[in-house]
Amino acid sequence: MKYLIVGLGNVGDEYAHTRHNIGFDVVASFLQKHQRHFSIGRLAYHAEIKWKGKVFVCICPTTYMNLSGKAVKYWMEKENIDRSNLLVIVDDLATALDKIRIKPGGSDAGHNGLRSIQESIGTTEYPKLRFGIGSDFPKGKQADFVLSKWKKEEERVVQKKIDAAVEAIEVFATQGIAIAMNQYNNLSYA
Repeated sequence: MKYLIVGLGNVGDEYAHTRHNIGFDVVASFLQKHQRHFSIGRLAYHAEIKWKGKVFVCICPTTYMNLSGKAVKYWMEKENIDRSNLLVIVDDLATALDKIRIKPGGSDAGHNGLRSIQESIGTTEYPKLRFGIGSDFPKGKQADFVLSKWKKEEERVVQKKIDAAVEAIEVFATQGIAIAMNQYNNLSYA
């Protein structure tokens, strides 16, 4: 069984470890846990993990957020991975800072990376892990907020959630999305 694990973010040092790049950070932690490293692949940083009879094709698109779908479509087709075995890790303003939400489908909710994926693969019905980044910003400052670094007092919660998201990727692949949802969607990491 093959799975495509996608972390959304932007390439470049100025975006590293910002709220918008949490997908990159989660996938990097997943690789670190399994003692793997990214190489540069077509349209994405790429790595492969074999674990418990599963193959995890892990990518972080290098196309910038607004064109993430190009990389996702390419790797789905190249590796012949069904959309039910796709898991996209994405920052989410509508989810509280202390939560993660795993869902089998759902709209892009205004997220440019998800919109690009939807346009490229022709559906919103693919699994997503929404990593709550909170919404503590003044009116009109959403872009500044999502591109900002975590506050010092948020870092402990964020690290707990990264660790949980790494586990959730494993549960998603070995036990299914329903169990992953039941296990992680109602927890608070505060």
